[in-house]
Amino acid sequence: MTPSTAAPPAQGPSPASEQTAAGNYFVANYPPFSFWTKDEVTPALAVLERTPDPDRPLGLYFHVPFCRKRCHFCYFRVYTDKNADEIKGYLSAGVREMEMLAAKPYIHGRKPQFIYFGGGTPSYLSVPQLTDLTNRMKDLFPWDEAVEVAFEAEPGTLTEKKLDAIRALGITRLSLGVENFDDHILEINGRAHRSGEIERAYSHARSIGFPQINIDLIAGMVEETDANWQLCIEKALALQPDSLTIYQMEIPYNTTIYKEMRAAGKLTAPVADWPVKRRWVTEAFAAFEAAGYTVTSATTVVRNPDTTKFVYRDSLWSGADLLPLGVASFGILDGVHMQNHADILPYQMLVDSGRIPWFRAHETTHEERFVREFILRLKLGRVSADYYIQRYGIDPRSRFAPQLAALTASGFGSVDGDSISLTRDGLMQVDRLLHDFFLPQHRDARYT
Repeated sequence: MTPSTAAPPAQGPSPASEQTAAGNYFVANYPPFSFWTKDEVTPALAVLERTPDPDRPLGLYFHVPFCRKRCHFCYFRVYTDKNADEIKGYLSAGVREMEMLAAKPYIHGRKPQFIYFGGGTPSYLSVPQLTDLTNRMKDLFPWDEAVEVAFEAEPGTLTEKKLDAIRALGITRLSLGVENFDDHILEINGRAHRSGEIERAYSHARSIGFPQINIDLIAGMVEETDANWQLCIEKALALQPDSLTIYQMEIPYNTTIYKEMRAAGKLTAPVADWPVKRRWVTEAFAAFEAAGYTVTSATTVVRNPDTTKFVYRDSLWSGADLLPLGVASFGILDGVHMQNHADILPYQMLVDSGRIPWFRAHETTHEERFVREFILRLKLGRVSADYYIQRYGIDPRSRFAPQLAALTASGFGSVDGDSISLTRDGLMQVDRLLHDFFLPQHRDARYT
């Protein structure tokens, strides 16, 4: 049943370590981005001349950096001031980048297993822009063998005509950035859409048969309350999405909220502390489990785990290649990390001059690849030790014996034969716990 909407008993202030301070806690990759350097770009480019492993899947990520508004908690590369000609120029540059990469030996002739359109707001683009972009992409990287094509969307940008067009493009997973269902909370956090637009967009998307509709929520937005969060759970359950993704609010340094904190001399963000955010996600997961959903990672629940997959995530966390396309996008090819230039004009200038627009890179060691795959897959809640023994020749039970003992002693995890698993409490704070598995030289960069 849905958890009670009653407020919890009054509590004293949380310790400083449990308050939400500025910084990036969410572990999205490894080694940390701060260890990727400009000096490694030239040697990294050599990966494009290699012969690819025929068994390694290829994915494409295309970044659409345009939005109607910049959310106050957003730390991605986005622009809210570009006109139609500037957007057209950017998309043309993206296609030229694809043309250069498609001709390289490591990429040539390979068909993507998964494609991801992220942002920014991919649904900000017009129907003609989306149609032209994807048609030209398919000419270079045919989608006929793709098992997933994911597309992020902001509800307020979605008309019935645009949703029809997106479905016709071959999108298999539509991910709606709902975040919250309360208009005041959406407004005060800088979101462009409102609750009525969520309902209209979801209803039409469901009616035209998207194979998977995912909705995103954020636990701990500015002025979030227990009552509001319970209402969000109820409204999300009523929609019956194929999957739900919940993020715990963090305040990276390049956000509007952090700039306001710094100007006011504040160290603590004006959002819920970590114990409250973890409790809210736990409550949401419990409500969805009671409705028949399955928890499949630290952030996701799915209605039918046999048919609803996150191919982009699972493939990327298991050693797949990801080709980065567009400004600021990052990827990995044959163990080499790279990121495109983070500003739109230099990105376009590099592409126009016939150069690959990578501006920092890092070639991983065998041990770094092992650690990367272990910590990212642990976010699924359970891993097999034998998998890493077979793949890397390293047994994580012995390699991480002190860390795993600490997890067990704290009640956050357990080791049972081949299985290394997290408890629900451990899963709710996995990003904090994963830093203990970093190699020593990377631990000082945990919040950068």
